[in-house]
Amino acid sequence: MIMRKIRVGITHGDINGIGYEVILKAFSDSEMMDICTPVVYGSPKVAAYHRKAMDINTNFSIINSYKEIQDGRLNILNCTAEDIKVELSKPTEEGGKAALDALEKALADYREGGIDVLVTAPINKHTIQSESFHFHGHTEYIEERVGEGNKSLMILMKDDFRVALVTGHVAISEIPSALTKELVEQKMEIFNKSLKQDFGIGCPRIAVFSLNPHAGENGLMGTEEQTVIIPAINEMKDKGIQCFGPYPADGFMGSGNYNHFDGILAMYHDQGLAPFKALAMDEGVNFTAGLPIVRTSPAHGTAYDIAGKGIASEDSFRHAVYVAIDVFRNRCMEKEISARPLRKQYYEKRDDSDKLKLDVVDDEN
Repeated sequence: MIMRKIRVGITHGDINGIGYEVILKAFSDSEMMDICTPVVYGSPKVAAYHRKAMDINTNFSIINSYKEIQDGRLNILNCTAEDIKVELSKPTEEGGKAALDALEKALADYREGGIDVLVTAPINKHTIQSESFHFHGHTEYIEERVGEGNKSLMILMKDDFRVALVTGHVAISEIPSALTKELVEQKMEIFNKSLKQDFGIGCPRIAVFSLNPHAGENGLMGTEEQTVIIPAINEMKDKGIQCFGPYPADGFMGSGNYNHFDGILAMYHDQGLAPFKALAMDEGVNFTAGLPIVRTSPAHGTAYDIAGKGIASEDSFRHAVYVAIDVFRNRCMEKEISARPLRKQYYEKRDDSDKLKLDVVDDEN
C-alpha cells in the first residue's frame, strides 16, 4: 500500500498545441497539490514560454531525475534539447520528437517505480512517427512498452458514462475484416474486468452496439450481427457477464438508453466517440484499460486552432488526473482485499439446525 502522495507522471505532448496551457492552468489551483504530486516530462524552457505567452501564474520546480521530485510543487523533468523551438499551432518534426522523448522517459521512470500513474497530453499522430514509434496513437505504443503481454481497451468516460471500442484506430474499410467473435469477446472481458476492478462496480451492465444500420435488419443490411456480435454476446452471457444487445447506435444514444448501463461497447472509433464527444467532450477522459499501468488523457486533441490564445479549457485534463488517481486507489484497495480474503465458513448439519464452524482449515489455501 502506497504511503506517500500518488505521483502523477504527465507527458507534455505536442509542444505546439494546448498541452502546456491545460497543464499549467490545471495546476494553478493549489488544491491539486493536496491530492497528488505532479511530474511533467517535458521542457522547463517550453513551459516557461507558454506560461509567459498566456500569462498563467503557475510556478514549477525544475528537476533532472524522479529522485528529486518535490511534494507540494509542480515538478518539470527536462527531457528535451535546450535549443528546442516552439511554433504554436504548427505540426513540426521537432515537436514530434519532443513528444516522444517525454513519453519514453516517463515510461522508463514508471518501470523503475518513479511514478505511479501516467497522464498524457495530446500528441500529433503524424509528427511523432519514427523508427521507435510506428503506432496509431498512445494506446498501442504503451501496450507494447509496458503492457506485459496484456491487451488494452480504449474507454472514453465522463462520470458513469463510459464508451469502449472493439476496434480503435482502424480504417473504416478494414473494420468488417478486423471484427471477429474472438475480438468482441476479448474486449468485452477486459471491459467487464475494468468496470469491476477500476471503478468498483460489482455486477456491470454492458450494452453492445451493432455494426450495421438498424442492427442489420436480420441480414438485410449486413450479417456481422448474426455471425459475430450475437454469438459473442451469448458466449459472454454463459460466462456470467451481463451484456445486452446488439443495439443500433443511433436510436440507443438518441433515446438516452445509455443512462441505464455501466458501459457501452462500440464496434469502431467514430461509432462510439462521435456521440460521446458530442455529449461529454469538455470533461471527457480517455482511459486505457487492461494494462498494469494506469494511463489517462484528456478527450481532446492538440487543438492547433486555439493554441497560444489562452482560451483552452483545462477541465478535461483535470478530470484525467482525477480518474487516474481514483483508478490507482481502487486497484490498491482491491489488491489489499485480495491479499487478505475472508476465511471460508463451513456449515455442519446437526439435528435440526445449521451450525457455523469457524475452526475448519481449508487445505487448498
